[in-house]
Amino acid sequence: MYHDVLPDDRFDASGFPGPGAARYKLRVDEFERHLSAISPARAKAGVTVFDLRAGTSRSGLPVLLTFDDGGATAASQIVDRIERFGWRGHFFIPTNYLGKATFLDRAAIREIHRRGHVIGSHSASHPPRLSACTRARMLEEWRTSVAVLSDIVGERVRIASVPEGYYSPLVGETAAEAGMEALFTSEPTSRCRRDGGCLVLGRHAVQRGMSPAAVGALAAGRLLPALQQSLLWGVKEIGKQVGGEHYLKLRTLLLRRR
Repeated sequence: MYHDVLPDDRFDASGFPGPGAARYKLRVDEFERHLSAISPARAKAGVTVFDLRAGTSRSGLPVLLTFDDGGATAASQIVDRIERFGWRGHFFIPTNYLGKATFLDRAAIREIHRRGHVIGSHSASHPPRLSACTRARMLEEWRTSVAVLSDIVGERVRIASVPEGYYSPLVGETAAEAGMEALFTSEPTSRCRRDGGCLVLGRHAVQRGMSPAAVGALAAGRLLPALQQSLLWGVKEIGKQVGGEHYLKLRTLLLRRR
């Protein structure tokens, strides 16, 4: 799970601003080292989520590249670089931000789709705690986003990712009701499951400063780095569940101080 890739340290120039979002934004040189580290594993089993659903993925551990938030540099800094390896990515767009200064516009999304990459929903408004929303609000978030994106790419959008990692069975159920066939979460696992008829896939999050060796090990399915991410994610999930809104406020305060 990647987010934005930028040519320099002006991390607020693409996607959402602030220190929390910046942790998931990489410089171009760092991203290129990651791609080279992923390559040995990815070359054996490069697939899209639709290959997984159809059962047509090649032998080996499937490795999918995903990019959240629809930051403006997806078109200029990411697409060309992953295409050099013959890969295609999954780009998840929060549609309320379309065309804003640091986000992709309709023309860029249409071009990314034309080049064979997968466009998916990242909700409409990117709520900070989607799992805490009402069922009606969840459905509205998915349906609004899917309608806008489907109109842009000229075909029905069928996949999504959960904003901020706030997943619950109801989030999966409402995504399926809105027509999603696959939903990506932030749970660091390579196991897939079904919720409400929707294929639910976990992802390993990549942050700035993560070594290429660690990223390559995750792509190769190595146990230790995956276990480390899983343990950390479990601790954060407890904090989210217990703290609610207070968890978000504390996280924001700590990031600002850092």
